[in-house]
Amino acid sequence: MTASPRDILHSVFGYDTFRGQQEAIVTTVIDGGDALVLMPTGGGKSLCYQVPALAREGTAIVISPLIALMQDQVAALLQSGVRAAYLSSTLDWQQTQAIESQLLDGRLDLLYIAPERLVTQRMLDHLSRVHISLFAIDEAHCVSHWGHDFRSDYLGLSILQKQFPQVPRIALTATADPRTQADIIVRLGLEKARVFLSSFDRPNIFYRIAQKQKSLDQLEAFIRREHPGDAGIVYCLSRNKVDKTAEALCQRGFNALPYHAGLPGQVREKNQTRFLREEGLIMVATIAFGMGIDKPNVRFVAHLDLPKSMESYYQETGRAGRDGLAANAWMVYGIADVMKLKSMLDQSQADEEHRREEKRKVDAMLALCETVQCRRQLLLAHFGEDLPQPCGHCDNCIEPAPTWEATEPARLALSAVYRTGSRYGVEYLVDVLRGERSERITGNGHETLAVFGRGIDIPDKEWRSIFRQLLARGLLQPDPEGFGALHLDDSCRALLRGEATLMLRREQARTVTPRKTGGKPALDISSEDRVLWEALRSRRRQLALEQGVAPYVIFHDSTLMAILAARPRSLDEMGRLAGVGEKKLERYGEAFLDVVNEYA
Repeated sequence: MTASPRDILHSVFGYDTFRGQQEAIVTTVIDGGDALVLMPTGGGKSLCYQVPALAREGTAIVISPLIALMQDQVAALLQSGVRAAYLSSTLDWQQTQAIESQLLDGRLDLLYIAPERLVTQRMLDHLSRVHISLFAIDEAHCVSHWGHDFRSDYLGLSILQKQFPQVPRIALTATADPRTQADIIVRLGLEKARVFLSSFDRPNIFYRIAQKQKSLDQLEAFIRREHPGDAGIVYCLSRNKVDKTAEALCQRGFNALPYHAGLPGQVREKNQTRFLREEGLIMVATIAFGMGIDKPNVRFVAHLDLPKSMESYYQETGRAGRDGLAANAWMVYGIADVMKLKSMLDQSQADEEHRREEKRKVDAMLALCETVQCRRQLLLAHFGEDLPQPCGHCDNCIEPAPTWEATEPARLALSAVYRTGSRYGVEYLVDVLRGERSERITGNGHETLAVFGRGIDIPDKEWRSIFRQLLARGLLQPDPEGFGALHLDDSCRALLRGEATLMLRREQARTVTPRKTGGKPALDISSEDRVLWEALRSRRRQLALEQGVAPYVIFHDSTLMAILAARPRSLDEMGRLAGVGEKKLERYGEAFLDVVNEYA
């Protein structure tokens, strides 16, 4: 008799109860139904197909976009005693044949595979000879042209419905606005699937966005103040900036590595492996890094440049705090980021509809940066979710940003753009407004303009903020050729004619210290417990090193915290802790009990 879903959850994964909609999803798939699951990163999506895979007869086929994700998931499943494998380009022919033999002989519970390999005739022929328990399509937003990470390989997955109509399919994603959700349903033929929409909220993440000044100094101060010795990810827009930032962090005493598509494959793989297996390492990366990274104890994600959309921002910040413990999403951005993203869109070769959609996404991202309201409310609203009250766990909630009546300064800024011929960038325009008699300004004759010197009472920094917010609101547009010049948008006419007023946020130094509210407590370990905590981490690191896996594959930080709090004195007591399944208790129970007893 097949074990019940709850028995599998407890005996294999070490948890007593399902969270949120997990049980309903699991039951739907076990009963043979299709499902579309929208659940935040760290919400437990993997269990939604792993438990049914063990409850149903046959082999579950999991379609996953990245090798790192496959390797990570398979390593964790093997630790829990599950018969799992993956097929990828990293395997040689003999290894591939061995896994295919396991598949054909029915000796696998789960097989992870990339979409481009799945749709090959060879693989489809193999699958036609196998009893398949279910298909799980992870990162399902990749099938949508409207998703933030479209991959053409995913379009071929529509064949699953046609060729295997009796096999249940479960599509999962953490990042899809309503338009992307609808596209997933159409492209994967999931019109009859049950849709499970969980809250997109990540209450353990503290959101903070600030104006970019000296970004490296700002980043260093943030890490030293709040995350000394923690693992984190720093995102940059360009490869060059990644290299320079990683080098600068190392020079400042941090353990940092670069990751981007321009590095040799072996270097990327080595750096990624180090990030997964070592404690307290900072990865500086472009968006080429991250999807499929299952490291649960990333304590912060920092952005040194503006992401191109709310979907990208949500996905990238969601890599922090996957274990449910407190984490930070920290970002600095400036007017150059706005100009660069908008210029890139203007130069895009995409059709008009896609360019309009991408511009809408940039505008939504800018609105999140410039809002004086609760950031979490705006972020969730983008995904169609209403948060009735401010969250109390973002910078705007803890230290509200002041606003000011900026109608006249805004009109001056717009007039300066117009009267200088819409040919100049922000720094030049600020100099004109501030009355700087530079050689360039006098050479152009702009010291004779009516706006020259009219803004001398407003500091340079405040003028830059005004221009940035005018761009964010669409009243100004960047030069489509990408040379940094600004021109007026038609929407500014009402303001210039005196038919509208404008309130802007007042820039100020913000010294927000996040409150540890929502989610589970942070790793706030007393001095009395610190010795035992480090000893538990040391034993975990030693076991991981011996097996060539990441430490969190042995036990998550949250499980070590449970051991620290409970101080189990027997295998029976340890077996009751969350995250300790039967196989892990058998493999590691004695090793960790020895540490607890030594420090009892």
